[in-house]
Amino acid sequence: MPKLSNEDKFIDFSDYARPIATFLAHYLSKIKINAIQVTLVFLLAGFACVYAIYTGHWVWAAIFLMIKNILDAVDGEIARITKHPSIIGRYLDSIFDFAINLLIFIIVFSITNASIYIFILAFLGVEFQCSIYNYYYVILRRRLNNEETSRIIEYRKPVAYQYESQKTVNFLHAIFLSLYFIFDVFVVFLDKKAVSVKNFPKWFMSLSSLLGLGFQLLLICLLLCSGLIEILLPFFAWYSIFGLFVILIRKWFVK
Repeated sequence: MPKLSNEDKFIDFSDYARPIATFLAHYLSKIKINAIQVTLVFLLAGFACVYAIYTGHWVWAAIFLMIKNILDAVDGEIARITKHPSIIGRYLDSIFDFAINLLIFIIVFSITNASIYIFILAFLGVEFQCSIYNYYYVILRRRLNNEETSRIIEYRKPVAYQYESQKTVNFLHAIFLSLYFIFDVFVVFLDKKAVSVKNFPKWFMSLSSLLGLGFQLLLICLLLCSGLIEILLPFFAWYSIFGLFVILIRKWFVK
């Protein structure tokens, strides 16, 4: 959780890979590995996970998925260590996350007896929950740090850094918006008044971090290692209800 001060940090159940990622980032930055190169490797790890699920090697699938999750944190750490932020990298990161999640759920659907409705609910539920956590986390960072890097809804095209292509940024922004816009808008619709909350208590942010992508991937890994692939899609279809529970908790107890 590098975007908050030590005083403001909370227990983030979706960010458990951060210590390993920080260690790797310091090493890789010294040998001139940049953030986007790491992002491309985590995409390959995601593909390896999908292939391992397809071939029935579920423990290996979990290993590749955890490698992907760690590298997902490494690229951002490298960008911060080298003081070389990348809008292209930020969008690629989110686009690859969406693609890998979709492929994993498609391949699990293809080899199990889950219905198409359960598959749709499970995938949309995961993306919806991630948007809920990101929504509260972005609001928190804006309150504490006046941070404008991430927006609640990324409808404006960002200006590329001088070492990046504006055309590439515009193209990736359009893809990002097409993938995440509906989820972000729906979350804002469900909890419009969250933006006026002065501060989110640490216990609430820790609770909402159970909706984060890192925690979702950990649950997938646990189900794969346990051989419970048949219940993976039904589990996430029902787990989506937890996101609505977190929103209700915010409305009732965090003003």
